[in-house]
Amino acid sequence: MSISAPLKLYKDLIVPEWIDYNGHMNVSYYVLVFDRATDEFFDFMGMDAEYRAANNVSAFTAEMHVNYIGEVKEGEEVYVTTQLLGYDEKRFHYFHRMYQAEQGYLAATSELLCLFVDMSQRRVTQMPPPILDRLAEIKQSHAELPLPEQVGSVMRVNRV
Repeated sequence: MSISAPLKLYKDLIVPEWIDYNGHMNVSYYVLVFDRATDEFFDFMGMDAEYRAANNVSAFTAEMHVNYIGEVKEGEEVYVTTQLLGYDEKRFHYFHRMYQAEQGYLAATSELLCLFVDMSQRRVTQMPPPILDRLAEIKQSHAELPLPEQVGSVMRVNRV
């Protein structure tokens, strides 16, 4: 089976409850949309809820960077693409891009580093071969994608 590069696994509709006093989606709901996209990515890589429960494992987010680029408003649809940037035996690094669906502009990005965790000990542990194999397949399909410009961005205000 062919793996798209990047993956396009999640879309959502911006509901009234997500709108803030500025008339656009509140920052917390951007994170919610990215979190839901992460759940779809976990399912795609073979680490769905059933797998996690059966094997008493999970993934914890160790670091996350969100860049807000364009507004999205009530009633608009968004979709999220996911790019696997790298992985090792215990971690995986991936990147989401959220697009406003109708006009196609980039609304936000999220860079994440997740740790594979043994829930019985709540400690980072090595991923089993089926998950590592699936990550290898995804990474191979994403190998030619350029590194997103927001990866590794640093926030700072230069002193005057």
